[in-house]
Amino acid sequence: MEKYFDLSYISSALPTLIPYLWVTLYIAAFSVIFGSFLGLLLAAAKLSKSRVLQFLANGYTTIMRCTPSIVLLFLVYYGIPAFSENLFGIDLQSVSTGVFVVITFSLQFAAMMSEVIRSSYMAIDKGQFEAAVSVGLTPFQAYRRIIFPQAFVVALPNFGNGLISVLQEGALAYTIGFIDIVGKANLIIANNYGTHTLEIYIALAVIYWILSITIEKIFALLEKAFSKGKQPLKTT
Repeated sequence: MEKYFDLSYISSALPTLIPYLWVTLYIAAFSVIFGSFLGLLLAAAKLSKSRVLQFLANGYTTIMRCTPSIVLLFLVYYGIPAFSENLFGIDLQSVSTGVFVVITFSLQFAAMMSEVIRSSYMAIDKGQFEAAVSVGLTPFQAYRRIIFPQAFVVALPNFGNGLISVLQEGALAYTIGFIDIVGKANLIIANNYGTHTLEIYIALAVIYWILSITIEKIFALLEKAFSKGKQPLKTT
């Protein structure tokens, strides 16, 4: 089959790819939810007074940072079923591939979020907590009303960057046979016997560009909205 570049093929490929965007978004959403919860636990361990918890949490973060996403994906996809069957006699071959994708990027997102949460908490002046308690608030109320809202605003930009990173790293899921938007693009290329490959990847890039820019703008608006009334007082 003749191979040639056809600009019009990009627009015709988009309607075929977009329905699978929801699969990518679902994977990213679950990864962010589970990763945020685990990241919160890791951040609490890093901020605790226990040296053992600090060592384990920091060690986890270091290992995740030093492991390439695709390597971690293969370790989870092949490792969990192997350990499950050999140690517990449980066969996980029928488990959806998407489950292993979510586990992989939840583990990775947790490492990043633990540092985001820790640094955001540390950025807040601890004198505010002491002042809140001194005027009659309980420690829980002080954290809920004073510390957490400010830390949330500090964490927003990095959280948004992490979400974009999860979406982009999730493109690797096709390497283990998962059919999301990237997996569908590769199926189309295979069915076309390699023709219009460039057009397919351009269409894919356009979708990711729009998605990433939209997320970036949304988080910028959220940061601006939640920052209202929280500017530091000017001294004269």
